Amino acid sequence: MNDNKDNVRDDLRGRVDALVAAGRPTEARATARAALDTDGPDAGLLLALARAHMAEDDDDHDDSAERVFRQGLDSFPDDIGLLAGYAELCTRTDALDRPGRHARGPVLLARLRELAPYSPELLRAEAAGSSVSTSAKDRISVRRVQSFDAARAFAEAPTPQAAAAQAAQWAAAAPHDLRLAVLAETTAALAATGRTWPRLLLRRGLEYRFAAGVVVAVLIVLRITVLPTVPYAMATGVGLLLGLPFLGLRRQLRTARERAAERMTAPVTDAVPDEEAGAGGDGFGPPELRPVPRVTAREYAFAGAGIALLLVVGAAAYASSLSYPRYDIVAHDTFRGLQGFDLREEFDPFGAVPDSEKEGSTARVYVAEDAAADAAAEYLVAVTTGDFHEMRESWLYDGGILTKETEQVGSVHDTWRAEAGPHGAWMRCLRYTEVATGTLRAMCLWGDKGSIGTVLFTAADKDRDAVEETARSVGADFLRPAAD
Repeated sequence: MNDNKDNVRDDLRGRVDALVAAGRPTEARATARAALDTDGPDAGLLLALARAHMAEDDDDHDDSAERVFRQGLDSFPDDIGLLAGYAELCTRTDALDRPGRHARGPVLLARLRELAPYSPELLRAEAAGSSVSTSAKDRISVRRVQSFDAARAFAEAPTPQAAAAQAAQWAAAAPHDLRLAVLAETTAALAATGRTWPRLLLRRGLEYRFAAGVVVAVLIVLRITVLPTVPYAMATGVGLLLGLPFLGLRRQLRTARERAAERMTAPVTDAVPDEEAGAGGDGFGPPELRPVPRVTAREYAFAGAGIALLLVVGAAAYASSLSYPRYDIVAHDTFRGLQGFDLREEFDPFGAVPDSEKEGSTARVYVAEDAAADAAAEYLVAVTTGDFHEMRESWLYDGGILTKETEQVGSVHDTWRAEAGPHGAWMRCLRYTEVATGTLRAMCLWGDKGSIGTVLFTAADKDRDAVEETARSVGADFLRPAAD
């Protein structure tokens, strides 16, 4: 009879602990209180009730937990669990906020050292007073424990279904073990038909992540070296697509943990006989599951490989960001049958451009040889070279470099983003009517990481395509890739 009563109380304590682990401390306290009111004081239930209060991490609930501990120790003064739990509460209490409670911690620890000098309860209570307790410092995430146990079960079983059956037997034989319940629910979910891919990710997730990282890294390196027109969004999209399977696996693992919590918090009405729980096994109860390492050697190896991969990508990106194309300027004295005149002494459109040097630039105007002194120029060309590796497309299209003089001498009536300019540069063009002469003109500004240029010319009969083509041809005549 007493054995049956002890089994019932063990079941109740297991349910209370499971409710706390599932994040339902209010239900845990209600369950413990109901059992204590019905069957009288029990050291294990009082400890479970106190911990359900402590789980709230609230001053009022800590006060309630202390009252429960004191009530329990009045009835069970030498109970190791109650002494350790109360000592843990006291030693982690702020001495300024609750000086009396904090002062009781050393007394309780001294009593624990007398009764159980080498017990894990004593070690846990002693560590509770440190800034980072041993339990917090060495805590392994629930998902890591779940993944470790399930991966090991699938690796050691001949089939996924056999792993699930064995885990179910272990959980039935130990109905109060949350870790076994999680293992049973996880293996049952992943052993189902069509779950080969999640099982593979569970066992070979490190390899998959590294392979996905290599794919993304290759795309980034290609983007910054030989495929500059491919957007970075492509590498980002590929990375997200490769990460989707892990989202599915995490959802399945979370669902399995939720089912295990529900299973643990439900009352156990019928005990499972030992011989029935061990049917098909080795005749013994469930094994003690292997401790989960914080970090494995494989994880260190893949972490090192991942860091090396990041360094390679980072070095390539940094080198690419600092590199820029080199050009030689060809300053024509005559151009397309027109006479050229140097304007650099009077006109320097790139004076405000960082890293632009006057000796690395030219500014020329071209007119007919027999033109009148006040005749409008056919072409005005200005080009500069230098290290413009920080050049961005927005600098041209948002007006960061575009000179304002055109707006002062003419009425702009058309502006647009042009196709790539000379040597693949960005280019912006506009058309305006010159105020002084009433001449319809066009202006295009181009720039890349090694050059900036602008050209103005007469455009009475030119549409957008013709304007862009003229600007590209002029740029190609004035800029030549530098010889290595």
